[in-house]
Formats: sequence, C-alpha cells, structure tokens
Amino acid sequence: MLELRPNCECCDRDLPNGDPLARICTYECTFCAECVEHRLDNTCPNCGGNFTPRPTRPEALLALNPPSTERVIGTNPACV
Repeated sequence: MLELRPNCECCDRDLPNGDPLARICTYECTFCAECVEHRLDNTCPNCGGNFTPRPTRPEALLALNPPSTERVIGTNPACV
C-alpha cells in the first residue's frame, strides 16, 4: 500500500490526498512538483528514483489506511 505522506520532503509544502502537484519516486519519497522540477532535476535525492504523479487514494481506502500524520523533512543539500 502506498504510504501517503502529508508534505514535501524538501520545502514542507502540504500535499493532501488528490493534490495534482504531489510527486512520488520509485521508493515513495514524496515531493511537490516545483521542487522536483526546479531543485531536484527530476531525480530523487534520497534514493535516485524517478518521479511520477502521486495517485489519488479513493475515500474507501483512506478510511482503511489513513495518510501519515508524521511530517517528513529532508536534509538533502538540494533542498536547502
């Protein structure tokens, strides 16, 4: 099951379920489209994975597996 993280790991922007600017990499690291395109050059600084738009989770799945409440803040030089 995809881990739905609540924020961009680079700039801390809120990324709720269904946000069209949410991106995930191959290993589910979560970033916003602006950071992916302008700061990270479309490569994940955590694992080197490729980015795709984060899928929207249907409401029924959200009830069974709610989004994480733990915010993730990156410490990557690209995000400074």
